[in-house]
Amino acid sequence: MAFTTEQTAAIESSMVDFLTRRRPPEEIRDKLDLGWRIEGQSVVIYSIRPSWRDESQKIEEPAAKATFVHKTNRWRIYWMRADLKWHSYPPHPEAVFFDEFLALVDEDENCCFWG
Repeated sequence: MAFTTEQTAAIESSMVDFLTRRRPPEEIRDKLDLGWRIEGQSVVIYSIRPSWRDESQKIEEPAAKATFVHKTNRWRIYWMRADLKWHSYPPHPEAVFFDEFLALVDEDENCCFWG
């Protein structure tokens, strides 16, 4: 089930605030940037870099994902490990609010999201 219009607007608003704080300076965004997208019931945050093979092509490297579970009315939090699979974020596997997820990603207490 997709997000409602109101949920999507709230997510977009939170993501604009998050990216305003976290994006690199404008002068280096062609070498490193951040992006996000909604995939079904999930929001994925990723870094964007030029390909080492062809700098005209961009590579997206997933960093964090929150999946909304309607049954529990909570967000499950994941990080991308070196095996390129999503794993539950051990210190805080769930969040009640989407902004709580963003605060955890921003803080990155265990260096899981940003290295």
